[in-house]
Amino acid sequence: MAVLVMGWPGVGKTTLIERVVAQLPAPVGGFYTHELREGRTRVGFELVTLDGQRGVLAHVSQRRGPRVGKYGVDLRVMEELGVPALQRAAAAGGYVVVDEIGRMELLSAGFVSAMWELLQGPHRLLGTIMSRPHPVADEFKRLPGVHVIEVTAANRGRQALVDRILTLLGVKPG
Repeated sequence: MAVLVMGWPGVGKTTLIERVVAQLPAPVGGFYTHELREGRTRVGFELVTLDGQRGVLAHVSQRRGPRVGKYGVDLRVMEELGVPALQRAAAAGGYVVVDEIGRMELLSAGFVSAMWELLQGPHRLLGTIMSRPHPVADEFKRLPGVHVIEVTAANRGRQALVDRILTLLGVKPG
């Protein structure tokens, strides 16, 4: 069972996920990615596990590794922090949170492999996923048991959206 939240950058996907996670019973594990800013300028993304580990996943000053737009991606951060956080959450038998399944994350073979395992197994997964077409992300969206919910400017702040996701995850809203 998986709920994947889809929407354009900045629409409020992560905020929605955080609102849902606050109402999930333990155990909950996985990771978020947060923007890194210098003033008003976004300079990268930090991966933060739900148990407090942090690493810079992508940064404008990162010179090694693959590039996505202006960002160099440090795949070691995904392999050493992100993937193990997903594996720990799955092993705990609770809820697995993945924010996000995007171009940077999908560069990691370990991440892609972990996602296949999570999405095809008995795990309860809550994640965000890119809206733009991508061969792997599009396959994830089509898997049986995966519910894709679109977040828009019109519905992003609605409690009904939180309640719908909780219900899909088997949690009584309230």
